[in-house]
Amino acid sequence: MTSVLIIDDHPIVLQGCRRMLEDAGIVRVLEARDATSGYRLYRRHHPDVVIVDLAMQGSGLGGLDVIRRMRSHDQRSRILVFSMHSETGYVLRALNLGARGYVSKSAPAAELLNAVKRAARGEPYVDSETARELASAALSPEESLKDLTPRETEILRLLGEGKSLSGIAETLGIAYKTVANTCSKLKEKLGLERTGDLIRLAVENRTHKLAPD
Repeated sequence: MTSVLIIDDHPIVLQGCRRMLEDAGIVRVLEARDATSGYRLYRRHHPDVVIVDLAMQGSGLGGLDVIRRMRSHDQRSRILVFSMHSETGYVLRALNLGARGYVSKSAPAAELLNAVKRAARGEPYVDSETARELASAALSPEESLKDLTPRETEILRLLGEGKSLSGIAETLGIAYKTVANTCSKLKEKLGLERTGDLIRLAVENRTHKLAPD
């Protein structure tokens, strides 16, 4: 492995990752502060491994979008997500889009380095804490619902009752756009692609997890 591209909007993260990789003998470390610039560097230099943050600020491409584009350009792209988000929905969505691995920013530095080495060999890797959360969610599909905010839980419950987005907005006395944006966040958290999948999950869970106190 000779080159790694890091895409992250936090200078301290970039500096720390660069130092760790260079100390490990990585010959070339490229950096980008946003996903759009990162994608350009990826197309220009074809790095062995790309480390991507999901929650980057500003306009343009997001972390999940750049993963999708890289994999569309080259299915062999070796992408590793390094993110503050450890909810199973984010993890599953990134892996489903083609990321080779996922490491939480709360994980030890050794886990990130190990993940980079594994990704360079084309092997999957998930840090130990995130792996435990994935295993727990697999054993209990409703487990991922525990991280929802009260507003998200209420909107999901109303979806399960058959209400439309406009009906939910009227019931809760909030703007339609607020409901639509919350549904988009729900799909990200729960690893769902379509609103129909979100509604189905809401219906399946309406009798227990989403029932009001």
